Amino acid sequence: MSSETSLEPKIVDLAGLPGVSCPCGTARRAFADVPDYPATIHLTEISDEAETHYHRTLTETYYILECDEDAGIELNGTVMPIKAGMCILIPPGTRHRAVGTMKILNIVIPKFDPADEHFD
Repeated sequence: MSSETSLEPKIVDLAGLPGVSCPCGTARRAFADVPDYPATIHLTEISDEAETHYHRTLTETYYILECDEDAGIELNGTVMPIKAGMCILIPPGTRHRAVGTMKILNIVIPKFDPADEHFD
């Protein structure tokens, strides 16, 4: 059984991509330029000044690569402790921010759209 797709394999060095400011800190975003790939993958360095925000259409999945010992994630006003190796699903409409410094892999579906970053 064969599956036809216009996707071609692609290798990206996330650490080598240019950093872009975001409400969390600095993101390095991959695969936005691949038309048939439905997501973007971000290597994000989160700072202590991360801002609470939400998305109306984007679903984010954070995989914690490294973080401060007392790091947390605030989801709709509740802060939960986190540690490296945890994975967090953030559905559309969830007000969220990281608490403490950390490095995460963020899988964004559909592709990241800066117009879908909202603040109260």
